[in-house]
Amino acid sequence: MSETIKYKATGRRKEAAARVRMAPGEGKIAVNKRPYEEYFSRETDRIIINQPFVATNTVNKYDVFALVDGGGLTGQAGALRHGISRALSVIDDEFKRILRKGGFLTRDPRTKERKKYGQKGARKRFQWTKR
Repeated sequence: MSETIKYKATGRRKEAAARVRMAPGEGKIAVNKRPYEEYFSRETDRIIINQPFVATNTVNKYDVFALVDGGGLTGQAGALRHGISRALSVIDDEFKRILRKGGFLTRDPRTKERKKYGQKGARKRFQWTKR
């Protein structure tokens, strides 16, 4: 893999964050210094990661080097997709238009709701007894 980094971006989803570095290449994706097929075992996560490349018709044109941390694997895949989309949007204004239309540049704001006092969780209450 070539280490001539041209584009950098950060992607986030839930508690996960992905620092993405991209360079022109043959389409290799390395996550935490491992091939992404090895890091993400679920096929759905791999599909999520490739969505920006499919949308912009740039499959196998860029090498991706990513460092992800926090959250679970699906959140990390979403963060990586967000980071790749941001990096691609820097390359070309046409890519930015396509990615914006596909919703890849919007950071998903859904996070875990905090637990409230006097309750068992965020929404669930303690059981009420009449007597």
